[in-house]
Amino acid sequence: MKRFIAEFEKQSFTQIIFPHKDTDWVDYFEDAQNTFIEIIEQIIKYQKCVVICDDIKSIKNKFKENKNLYFIEYKTDDTWARDYSSLCIEEDGEIKLLDFTFNGWGNKFEAFRDNLLTQNISKHYSKKVTKIDFLLEGGAIESNGAGIILTTSACMLNKNRNFKLNDSQITQRLKDELGVSDVLYLTHGYLAGDDTDSHIDTQARFINKKTIMYIKCKDKNDEHFNELKLMESELKKFAKTYNFKLISLPMSDAIYFKNERLPATYANFLFVNGAVLVPIYGVKQDKEVLNIFRDTFKDRDIIPINCFTLIKQHGSLHCVTMNFACGVHLN
Repeated sequence: MKRFIAEFEKQSFTQIIFPHKDTDWVDYFEDAQNTFIEIIEQIIKYQKCVVICDDIKSIKNKFKENKNLYFIEYKTDDTWARDYSSLCIEEDGEIKLLDFTFNGWGNKFEAFRDNLLTQNISKHYSKKVTKIDFLLEGGAIESNGAGIILTTSACMLNKNRNFKLNDSQITQRLKDELGVSDVLYLTHGYLAGDDTDSHIDTQARFINKKTIMYIKCKDKNDEHFNELKLMESELKKFAKTYNFKLISLPMSDAIYFKNERLPATYANFLFVNGAVLVPIYGVKQDKEVLNIFRDTFKDRDIIPINCFTLIKQHGSLHCVTMNFACGVHLN
């Protein structure tokens, strides 16, 4: 029996990759580092955080001593931990780590060192890492922990990933590797400025076995209105079939940087033990969103994180982190 562990389940630690000057953060390097520091300092209030960095000594000096902080030295191409860190499955009562292949979101960006990350740091994990010859990014799939994953056809079935496989073969590989019975594809929905070919974690997320949070656009003049309305219709069909509950989150006001609309999304929140970290962007919808989270997660603290700097590089809070399941220890 195999299953893909859900993020809302109990965790052992969060993995994060700290910005260095050879990444695309260089133009606003200090702001980026400060945002990462804030995220890490919030995480370690609740659980351990593994910080992967190119120079342990200099990065460690940015933090106070804390038993929940763990540093690993490795130089990556970029800092999107969600997409090339290990995924956790449970098989016959044991946690296993799967290291899928990463090609920079369809060969858009250099990813050689990112793809080798897990193999180079696997000695730090208490569980065995298995290398999987299949292209898959962590932000592309959402698990309910009970045999169902949610994804998007624009990303998962894109020929810039597993081009040698047809759609049904890709679906079967997901089922085989992750131990799921149903793969639900959204064929609509996108975010302007997104580099990932529509990762699911920017649009719709499982918050428990039977509930999905998703982005809803009410402004008919917004370019996302029609596509997100069609996505909502698809989610409603899934909800009827699987008895899911749906909770909508508002679409952020349009945010621009250098004349480009940035992919600001409230769906890119992060679970840790006892809390949910929620991205905010300094717009009027922030307050409404935080109230929705407080009403929804009465047993968890709600921690706002200003992610304006993160979306300058077309990702947000969830994208720069990866959760590891309870039972995975650090060596």
